[in-house]
Amino acid sequence: MPDPDTSSPGDLDATLARTDPDRWLSSRFAAGAEARRALVALYAFDQELARAPRNASTPLVGEMRLAWWGEVLAEMASGGPVRRHPVAQALAEAARTFSLDPGALEALVDARYRELDPRPLTLEEALEWADGTGGGCAVLAASILDPESDPGAARAGGGAWSIGRLVRTAGLSLDAAQAPLETRLKAARRVTAKAFPAVAHAALARARARGRPPSDLGDRLRLMGAVLTGRV
Repeated sequence: MPDPDTSSPGDLDATLARTDPDRWLSSRFAAGAEARRALVALYAFDQELARAPRNASTPLVGEMRLAWWGEVLAEMASGGPVRRHPVAQALAEAARTFSLDPGALEALVDARYRELDPRPLTLEEALEWADGTGGGCAVLAASILDPESDPGAARAGGGAWSIGRLVRTAGLSLDAAQAPLETRLKAARRVTAKAFPAVAHAALARARARGRPPSDLGDRLRLMGAVLTGRV
C-alpha cells in the first residue's frame, strides 16, 4: 500500500504545487473551481502512481502499491465506499462529477509497471511510457475540461511533457527524443481552447528536455503565453 499520508483533501493543492509544479501551474488556467479541483485530484493520483515504483524497496513492494491503487479504482467502479485516503477520496469525487473513464484510469496504473523492470528503456518503450503516463493523464484532464476534446491531441501534449522530463531523468538522449517531441507538440495544437489547460504544461517540455530547472516566474510566463496563443 502507499506510504502513510495524513494530509487532508484541502492539502492536495499545496502538495501538488510543491511536487508537480508544471501541471499545478497549468491547472490554474482551467475555468471553474470544480474543474481545477478535479485536475488536482487527477494529478495527485498520478503522482501517487509515480511514487509507487520509485519509493519501493523491491519490485514486489512496488507491485503491491500499484495493486492497492487498482483496488481503489475497483471500489470507485463498484459505486461503494472508497478507502479513506485523501487522494482516493478526491479522485472518487472527480470521477463521479466528471464521469471519468474507468478504463483510462486503470491504464494509468498499468503504464507504471514498466518502471519496476530494471532494464533500461528502449526508445520505443520510452515513447510508449510517455504516452501512457503523461499522455493518458492529459486525455482524462481534457475530458474534464471539454468532453468534446480530441483525445489524440491531448495524449500528444501530455506525452510531449513526459518526454521532456524523461530526457532528464532516465537517460533518453535529447537527439533521440527531439523528433518525437516535436511531432507531439505539433499534434497538441489541435486541442480545443477549453481543454488547452490539460496540455499547457507541454510548453515546458523543451526546457525540461534541455535540463532547464523549474523557474516560477519563467514557467508562469511560458504557460501564460501558451494559453494566450493556444500553442505549445
